[in-house]
Amino acid sequence: MKEFNKALSNFIHNAASGGAIRHLADQGYSISEIAKRLDYPTPKKTIAKVMWDYYVNIGKICLEEPKPTHEKMSFVKEQDDYGRVSFRRVRETIDNSDRKYVECNYGKELYKKSPEFIKWLESIDIDDREYIELMPWPLTTVYHELDDRMARIKK
Repeated sequence: MKEFNKALSNFIHNAASGGAIRHLADQGYSISEIAKRLDYPTPKKTIAKVMWDYYVNIGKICLEEPKPTHEKMSFVKEQDDYGRVSFRRVRETIDNSDRKYVECNYGKELYKKSPEFIKWLESIDIDDREYIELMPWPLTTVYHELDDRMARIKK
């Protein structure tokens, strides 16, 4: 029963605000700004998880060393002549050769909670701190596209 409730909760949050979160994340909004703009009350942890999954899917965050190309999976809804609906998985190859990535070890650092890291976290902008603290960083090295936010953080 617990799994069903969790799946139902994820479905409701995705249906109510998943598309809006992904759109606002594309626009460069912070987690707090996204939370303020949503009509449906969504916890910041959930917003961060949706952003994480989206960024991994589009290649903005790579869990392994970035390659010149990245495959993105999506589903296309199709309807046949008799009205039957089916979904077809589509692979799209994305060119990453013009993107620059930076290594991120925030999962390890958040786990260790070293005084230097905590001091550094307190010194950066509150929205950037929230991004680092709420995103579900793994304990391994990940690669994040060098966008405006990461340029500010890595300064």
